[in-house]
Amino acid sequence: MTRVKGGPRARKRHKKVIKAAKGYRGTRRKLYKRAKEAYLRAGQHAYVGRKLRKRDMRRLWVQRINAALSERGLPYSKFIKLLKDADIELDRKILAQLVVEDPGVFAEIVETVNKGRKVSKGSNVKSGAKKH
Repeated sequence: MTRVKGGPRARKRHKKVIKAAKGYRGTRRKLYKRAKEAYLRAGQHAYVGRKLRKRDMRRLWVQRINAALSERGLPYSKFIKLLKDADIELDRKILAQLVVEDPGVFAEIVETVNKGRKVSKGSNVKSGAKKH
């Protein structure tokens, strides 16, 4: 039996890699071996970039919320704690969207949280000691 080298398959694979390497510079665009190296490396960078984007977006949301809260004189960390205490389950992404798109609603949320803070200050009595 004669040996089959898989020409059509190899050509298809080569074309796929060369097509994906479109826009690369020099031999990384034209030569299969160099294009494949660049293509694989680009995939690694893309993978890392997807993780970094999540981190960057969270930082952006925190900065936006913090900027809006500093106008109202409330620290970010205290605001997040008060949100949790008030059982308001809005994540940072939604809060940041409210800051940008609907500041009035965000202001209402801050007022609601602040009201809960003032009420809970007086009721925060330690009941550790018992009278006999």
